[in-house]
Amino acid sequence: MKVGVLGSGDVAKTLAGGFLKHGHTVMIGSRSPAKLADWSGKNPGSTAGTFAEAAQFGELVVVAVKGNAAAEALLLAGERNLSGKTVIDACNPIEDAPPDKGVLRFFTNINESLMEQLQRQFSDAHFVKAFNSVGAPCMINPQFAGSRPTMFICGNNEDAKKQVAQINEQFGWETADMGAAEAARAIEPLCMLWCIPGFVRNDWMHAFKLLTK
Repeated sequence: MKVGVLGSGDVAKTLAGGFLKHGHTVMIGSRSPAKLADWSGKNPGSTAGTFAEAAQFGELVVVAVKGNAAAEALLLAGERNLSGKTVIDACNPIEDAPPDKGVLRFFTNINESLMEQLQRQFSDAHFVKAFNSVGAPCMINPQFAGSRPTMFICGNNEDAKKQVAQINEQFGWETADMGAAEAARAIEPLCMLWCIPGFVRNDWMHAFKLLTK
């Protein structure tokens, strides 16, 4: 599969590398593609381009930028280039402010998620929330004691969620589908919970597991 990854930070590069590891081809996009040339040169099967070029290239698109830059990145990617495609939303609505006793601050409220805003703005794309509640070092085929960790997802399009569940399987995760886009109101704050041990105890190597009976 051809995958367009929007972003040039650690999460974007980690997810792009995960797709390459599992046999996909990747174009990673940035406002300044030249700064990704070195990364792309070291990762066979990848190229670097603009947001629009990456979105056009991808049969599936990943947006992995700061939450307050997500809408602009998608605008630069182009609505036409996103139309009808699965868009994995790995963003979190984190404020540019220090955490309060280890708890991040969000610029959204409890009754509306960032993904819902993006889905309304780019209504022809099929957003699926995923990879927002774990750090980059544990995203691709993590090794934890016991069983595989759980990736919580949500979105309005069933086929898009099935596609993301297949990717989760490749990346070493089990999937817990929480339903429609509104469930992102609960999934996005998992980022807050995940980060607390990191800020308080410098413990960043963990993930969530949903136990069922």
